[in-house]
Amino acid sequence: MRAFPAIRSVGLTYPSRVLFIPRTQLSLPRKFFSCQAKFADSGVDGSFSSRVVPPTLVAAEKEEAKAVLTLFLKKQGLSNAVAARTIKKSDLFIDHLVSKLHSVHKSRYLVGRELTTLEIRDALIPYLESLLEDHRSVLVDFVENFPNPSIKGKPVQPLSPSHMTLDSKKLKALSRVSETGPAGKLPPRTLYLIDLGMNLEQIKGITRRFPAFAYYSLEGKIKPLVEFLLDLGVPKSDLPTILVKRPQLCGISLSENLIPTMTFLENLGVDKRKWAKVIYRFPALLTYSRQKVEVTVDFLCEMGLSAESIGKILTRCPNIISYSVEDKLRPTAEYFRSLGVDVAVLLHRCPQTFGLSIESNLKPVTEFFFGRGYSIQEVGTMITRYGALYTFSLVENLIPKWEFFLTMDYSKEELVKFPQYFGYSLEERIKPRYALVKVSGVKLLLNQVLSLSYSDFDKALKKKMKRMLSEKASNDINSGEDLQQGIKQ
Repeated sequence: MRAFPAIRSVGLTYPSRVLFIPRTQLSLPRKFFSCQAKFADSGVDGSFSSRVVPPTLVAAEKEEAKAVLTLFLKKQGLSNAVAARTIKKSDLFIDHLVSKLHSVHKSRYLVGRELTTLEIRDALIPYLESLLEDHRSVLVDFVENFPNPSIKGKPVQPLSPSHMTLDSKKLKALSRVSETGPAGKLPPRTLYLIDLGMNLEQIKGITRRFPAFAYYSLEGKIKPLVEFLLDLGVPKSDLPTILVKRPQLCGISLSENLIPTMTFLENLGVDKRKWAKVIYRFPALLTYSRQKVEVTVDFLCEMGLSAESIGKILTRCPNIISYSVEDKLRPTAEYFRSLGVDVAVLLHRCPQTFGLSIESNLKPVTEFFFGRGYSIQEVGTMITRYGALYTFSLVENLIPKWEFFLTMDYSKEELVKFPQYFGYSLEERIKPRYALVKVSGVKLLLNQVLSLSYSDFDKALKKKMKRMLSEKASNDINSGEDLQQGIKQ
């Protein structure tokens, strides 16, 4: 495992204190169980297709849900002792909060991505505040006796995502960014964002997803972040995309969190000259805890990658940090190993392949080549040479290109030598180039047909044609001499 210098943990920040919860320290038996998200979307059973969640991840999420609830209760004036006692009696409510995460962020779990501490807090705090509005005087009883509180008042009505978009908090937040003042002008925050290139619908969309955005100070939070990003070399035209992808960046302290996190990542090898591109590709990178980054880096080290290679991977494909090591990266590495692939080489050349689903993406492509007569060794060679092969659609890419390949004068072994064939446009590159080869009557290697620039391809074609004509002329002369010699005899 890679050794790291002592670092400060990044945790849940609330007005009075910071609570640190390193997920990697949790350890439970490796058995599977399903976290049934009761009382969620349907109001009966909100489990997302009965998906099995690894016990370590569920346990970590429960601890973070407890931390959020604890700090929320303290914010309402409860003492440490009362808050702790309430948490001990609230197992079912904690399970309910975890189910909210699974319900609201269903798409993230389906691709094996873990939520950051910040995302967990941002998902749960608005929900807790909505419950506070409905059960303010009896909130503790409500939490402790969930889902059957022994109190008089409103029944448990967990909010569905559609209801949550209309709750009062979000409506208030939307009004803060969209309502005009007495002079008929939009709020200064909104006008500033529009000047950056955003439109009002984008700003409202961010606010619906993340209501806290409407409360960020223009002068104290948004402007300093924008100026910081511009100083890093981020083009102004990229700022709307970054803010839409990750509005939470505006709420992070530059001096206490953002800059130290960037320094930490630079020490791991991220190219400081390319921060503008890294942030544009995956702004969420700067919101992940250091523990989360370390777990991924340790895995990359375990796979045999050098520190230099890890730095290049984090620079080119920063979203690899978002994938769970145990649920996504390791199973994918094991799958490729079963095909004889050098995992370190594949990670270095095409790290984005490790974000694909084994069942939905990888296995179908493997079976496609098996079904066309390729051996497991040949498929492994093709993947090692061209990792992006698995990123292509079967229906829209691999199948039509395979069918055209069958009309070409090449053996199927040529694709083992040059699997990059599938990366070229069928209509704009493959067909036109091959048509020129056919018309010329010469034979070129598949990689010469496709990989050469237009000028080099033209030169190679003319050279082959000249050689072919020269050989033909030589053969004609030899044939004539043989004919004359035969006549004399």
